[in-house]
Amino acid sequence: MAGQRSLEIVHEYSDRISGAKARRPGLDQLLADARRGRFDVVMTWACDRIARSTRHFLEVLDELNRLNVEFVSFREQIDTGGPLGRAIVVIIGAIAELERSLIVERVRGGMRRARLEGQHIGRPPLDLDRQAIVRDRQHGQSLGQITRAHRISRATVHRVIHEQEPP
Repeated sequence: MAGQRSLEIVHEYSDRISGAKARRPGLDQLLADARRGRFDVVMTWACDRIARSTRHFLEVLDELNRLNVEFVSFREQIDTGGPLGRAIVVIIGAIAELERSLIVERVRGGMRRARLEGQHIGRPPLDLDRQAIVRDRQHGQSLGQITRAHRISRATVHRVIHEQEPP
């Protein structure tokens, strides 16, 4: 798409975390480079790759607009160069936020149903030998040695030891 428009690709920005997060290293770097004037067009596969929240999406678009950076989405065939493109982006952003909200609601409903059916949600509880952990610590073992021996985290060892201490 960049080649068709005779645009030079300056950098490809990507994140490995959810688009629902407002703070993401790739997006933060893209905005920082836009402020430095490194490019004048942002191209993305889809609008929801930028943000899932309409508010956050519009904040990003507003900042790009203030910086005179055009936003182009391949999937939606949107170009914010004109007012119609901007209006369509707002509508698509609202739909992306609705989609995310529906997904969250379905997950919560499924978890509620599972709890009502008596299913355990989350990780199984740890089976700890609390006396052995405290005994190992009293015999001079380090936290690291205890974590390896009992195959638990350092924080769990610390919590078990402090639970056994008198207040």
